Amino acid sequence: MSLSELISGVAAAERTLTVFNPTPGVAERLAEHFADRNVSVESASSDEGPSNYAVLGTGDTFHTAVSIDDLLRRPEDVEPGFERDSYAPILDHLDETLFTSYDRRQMLNATREIEDRAWRVGAGELHSGFQSGGNLRPQLAAYRRLGGRDDLSVHAYIYPNGEVPQADQFQLHLARTDEIRRSWFVAYDGNGVGDYKCALVAEEPEPGFGFTGFWTYDPSTVDYIVNHLVSSYSIIEPDGSGDDADGRRRMTVRPKGCR
Repeated sequence: MSLSELISGVAAAERTLTVFNPTPGVAERLAEHFADRNVSVESASSDEGPSNYAVLGTGDTFHTAVSIDDLLRRPEDVEPGFERDSYAPILDHLDETLFTSYDRRQMLNATREIEDRAWRVGAGELHSGFQSGGNLRPQLAAYRRLGGRDDLSVHAYIYPNGEVPQADQFQLHLARTDEIRRSWFVAYDGNGVGDYKCALVAEEPEPGFGFTGFWTYDPSTVDYIVNHLVSSYSIIEPDGSGDDADGRRRMTVRPKGCR
């Protein structure tokens, strides 16, 4: 299963945020907040229970319920990051929910949070896709620093459409495939600890039209992403001899644990 297929699977699971007995304007505010997420906001009435509370679900599956006051307590809670303690309870259930139209600034901010987690743990594997050498070049100093961090193994992936940057303290993977050319991803294996595992996977269908993707804390999904990358792409050597003619290993192994 490719990274694009993973994104499509997430896109097919739209979640619904049902707001019960809302005060005027609340449902509209929430719809605006979640405009770039695969979340449908609906209003409903109930003769029992409190007013102004929300229930998040997928189809017939209940995820959580929370008061609107808690959900909108601080404006920054509405834009979830990767640090679970930083956002309201209902947003903790929005990992593996599609986001759309993220620009490069938003993608870079999200990427930085995963890189920071890998830096703080200081061990394990970090896999990052930059699409092109031109996108990797401004990040070289950061990735050399990450690559020199204790027992952290750092891997960067690019489509070789120009001069290949010099990789000193991390491993560079070259792949002439649409998956690498269109995908922005960063995955950290948590050094084998499930609670530390996290990943961001997105694709840019056309340059300049924004990224569509998802983030995840699910250990099995993170493992799948890492295993897919490790089994599919080989390491660039200084003379390019580490890859075959199209920059990709011929044998692809489907990893276990895919959900």
